[in-house]
Amino acid sequence: MKLAPKLFSSPHSKSDERWIKRALKDETFAGALLMVAATAAVIVANSSLSSWYFDLLSTKVEIPFLDLNLTFAKWVSDGLLAIFFFVAGMELKHELVHGSLSNRREAVVPVVAALAGMAIPVAIFYTLLRGDEIALSGWAVPMATDIAFALAVLAIAGRKLPTEIRAFLLTVAVVDDLGAISVIAIFYSDKFNFEAFALTLALLTLFGLLQKFHKAHWLISVPLALAIWWAMYKSGIHATVAGVAMALLIPAHPREGQQFSVAERCEKKIHPISVAFVIPLFAFVAAGVDIRSFGIVEGVTSPIGSGIIFGLVVGKFVGILGATYLFTKFTRAQLNENLRWSDVSAVGLLAGIGFTVSLLIVELSYDQEQALADAKVGVLAASVIASILAIALMKFTSARVSKR
Repeated sequence: MKLAPKLFSSPHSKSDERWIKRALKDETFAGALLMVAATAAVIVANSSLSSWYFDLLSTKVEIPFLDLNLTFAKWVSDGLLAIFFFVAGMELKHELVHGSLSNRREAVVPVVAALAGMAIPVAIFYTLLRGDEIALSGWAVPMATDIAFALAVLAIAGRKLPTEIRAFLLTVAVVDDLGAISVIAIFYSDKFNFEAFALTLALLTLFGLLQKFHKAHWLISVPLALAIWWAMYKSGIHATVAGVAMALLIPAHPREGQQFSVAERCEKKIHPISVAFVIPLFAFVAAGVDIRSFGIVEGVTSPIGSGIIFGLVVGKFVGILGATYLFTKFTRAQLNENLRWSDVSAVGLLAGIGFTVSLLIVELSYDQEQALADAKVGVLAASVIASILAIALMKFTSARVSKR
């Protein structure tokens, strides 16, 4: 007789446990830096330094022989953010090979929860803004979860929560990232260039072969990675997708006689760069919005702002909690004995913290200054509201548990 699968199981191996602990520690630190950088951006954008800030973002930096002439903001969002997506790709590869996504029966739960947590917010946003073509161009904004920000909030208020819930949040966010990356690649890329895309595939094939035959010395891999990024950018597909594509080609199994895989060693070296430099810099560049001319209330209550807030805060919560509940109701799966439904509810609220990827999609969606400002205010407000609600729920749950 087969036992019903447990939802949100513990790590499968010492390697998986080691990976999760390091990821949780790094992402929590990244979330703290992200909050500081985002706060600094909002303060600077609404101070006497406002002109300097927006002039910096619009400053062009040109590399003539590569036919690149991008603003400082675009270099950060299209260039440096590829490092962030490279790390996200390695986390996805780890989950597929070693983590919860490696077991099909267990993978169904976080995948279904993540998919519902993406679909419901989009449905809410579309329903609230139907008929407004300009506003609807940002339909994907509320589908993304910021794992760093969410884990930082979890670290603040959820220290007593079981490890399983942290692992589940991490897995849901990884699947969420994959969905967001796919949406960016398919719906937010333009002027497709077949020749450049063919070159990208050829370079990725070479990168994969070098990895397979253990010839990927950093003196070769780094220039090749830059060439892949350039070819991807020229193909019309958003260049950050190059980071994910390369990460998925890196071996996740240790070679014979070695304790750590290439992916683990690579992640250990590159993750700190993403955490300490890339994510804070992107937050500083993307979160700055001058609200002096229209105010926070106007931004929050605007159609775009309110659509994003309802999508992230309500949609994520309903999608993740509802999908998980229905899965246990109508299948043989059951909740892990260490978890309560309040824990799952907390994850649903934490998933409503959409920041890094949401702000990237905002930048790709809106050209109009007012729409861009409304969307940024919506993302920032939703992240704050979701954080407050999640903290309140976790504190209330912890207090009830302490009284028992």
